[in-house]
Amino acid sequence: VPLQAFGGGLVQAGGSLSLSCVASGSSFRFYTMGWYRQAPGKQRERVAVITRGGSTNYENSVEGRFTISRDNAKNTVYLQMNSLKPEDTAVYYCNAYTLSMDYWGKGTQVTVSS
Repeated sequence: VPLQAFGGGLVQAGGSLSLSCVASGSSFRFYTMGWYRQAPGKQRERVAVITRGGSTNYENSVEGRFTISRDNAKNTVYLQMNSLKPEDTAVYYCNAYTLSMDYWGKGTQVTVSS
């Protein structure tokens, strides 16, 4: 399942960015989709997940600031990031998951300046 993430960039603290990730194929609606991030020197961490049924879950530090959503007709998952902080700086990765597969896209850099 090729995944392509878009939307990273440089933003000042307090600003917003929107990430999107497009999946190939016809089974997108069956995937649990997630956004993960990895900051320099740190382990990759889960940021937000949305299930095939639309249930969402967020990492504590982004709760209330980030919103994950999906559009099954467009095979796309989104991450709206508001009130960005310097500690949100990381490479953000898109993930597609089912019990039988686990795919990762190439990351997109998000840099938040103070």
